[in-house]
Amino acid sequence: MKNSEIRKLVSEHKEITNKYTKTENNKLKEKLKEIEHRYFHETGRYFTSDIEEIT
Repeated sequence: MKNSEIRKLVSEHKEITNKYTKTENNKLKEKLKEIEHRYFHETGRYFTSDIEEIT
Protein backbone atom coordinates (compact mmCIF):
# COMPACT_ATOMS: atom_id res chain seq x y z
CA MET A 1 0.00 0.00 0.00
CA LYS A 2 1.35 3.39 -0.96
CA ASN A 3 1.79 6.23 1.50
CA SER A 4 -0.82 8.25 -0.37
CA GLU A 5 -3.37 5.46 0.12
CA ILE A 6 -2.57 5.30 3.84
CA ARG A 7 -3.02 9.08 4.13
CA LYS A 8 -6.34 8.76 2.32
CA LEU A 9 -7.50 6.12 4.82
CA VAL A 10 -6.46 8.34 7.73
CA SER A 11 -8.28 11.37 6.36
CA GLU A 12 -11.38 9.30 5.60
CA HIS A 13 -11.30 7.90 9.15
CA LYS A 14 -11.10 11.39 10.65
CA GLU A 15 -14.00 12.58 8.49
CA ILE A 16 -16.22 9.66 9.45
CA THR A 17 -15.27 10.01 13.12
CA ASN A 18 -16.44 13.62 13.10
CA LYS A 19 -19.75 12.62 11.50
CA TYR A 20 -20.17 9.68 13.89
CA THR A 21 -19.76 11.82 16.99
CA LYS A 22 -22.63 14.01 15.81
CA THR A 23 -25.09 11.30 14.73
CA GLU A 24 -23.96 7.94 16.21
CA ASN A 25 -25.08 6.11 13.07
CA ASN A 26 -24.42 2.34 12.98
CA LYS A 27 -23.41 2.42 9.31
CA LEU A 28 -20.69 4.93 10.13
CA LYS A 29 -19.50 2.74 12.99
CA GLU A 30 -19.20 -0.23 10.64
CA LYS A 31 -17.31 1.90 8.11
CA LEU A 32 -14.84 2.93 10.84
CA LYS A 33 -14.27 -0.72 11.73
CA GLU A 34 -13.66 -1.56 8.05
CA ILE A 35 -11.09 1.21 7.73
CA GLU A 36 -9.29 0.13 10.90
CA HIS A 37 -9.28 -3.49 9.75
CA ARG A 38 -7.93 -2.58 6.32
CA TYR A 39 -5.22 -0.39 7.89
CA PHE A 40 -4.14 -3.25 10.16
CA HIS A 41 -4.18 -5.71 7.28
CA GLU A 42 -2.05 -3.48 5.06
CA THR A 43 0.44 -2.13 7.61
CA GLY A 44 0.45 -4.67 10.46
CA ARG A 45 -0.04 -1.86 12.98
CA TYR A 46 -3.06 -0.73 14.91
CA PHE A 47 -4.73 2.43 13.67
CA THR A 48 -5.27 4.08 17.05
CA SER A 49 -1.67 3.70 18.20
CA ASP A 50 -0.31 5.15 14.97
CA ILE A 51 -2.67 8.14 15.09
CA GLU A 52 -1.59 8.93 18.65
CA GLU A 53 2.05 8.99 17.51
CA ILE A 54 1.27 11.41 14.68
CA THR A 55 -0.66 13.92 16.79
